[in-house]
Amino acid sequence: QVQLVESGGGSVQSGGSLRLTCVASGNTGNMDCMGWFRQAPGKEREGVATIDTNGKTSFRDSVKGRFAISRDNAKNTLYLEMNSLKPEDTAMYYCAASLPYGRCSYVYGMDYWGLGTQVTISP
Repeated sequence: QVQLVESGGGSVQSGGSLRLTCVASGNTGNMDCMGWFRQAPGKEREGVATIDTNGKTSFRDSVKGRFAISRDNAKNTLYLEMNSLKPEDTAMYYCAASLPYGRCSYVYGMDYWGLGTQVTISP
């Protein structure tokens, strides 16, 4: 099993920035793809960005150019740098990881999930 713990959420004004961090522990040797997902009230959870062990990334269109994802494999840590934040980015943000399936994208499901960190963007 893998445990994921997110931090870094908060409340900022539109146009501001936040950096989310996710620390993985447990059987991390089985982790491959890692990513960030989010769920706004009354909406389905959606993928935001993913990154594989080689650093290949994928982003949903609405965050391209504003968000950056990175990982430190030695520290089992995942990051999401969010800039130019908009009210529509308001959501609970979840860190996730998957076993090695040979593919990594925000459109795919994941095997391990954190409990989430709240991000609120005011107009």
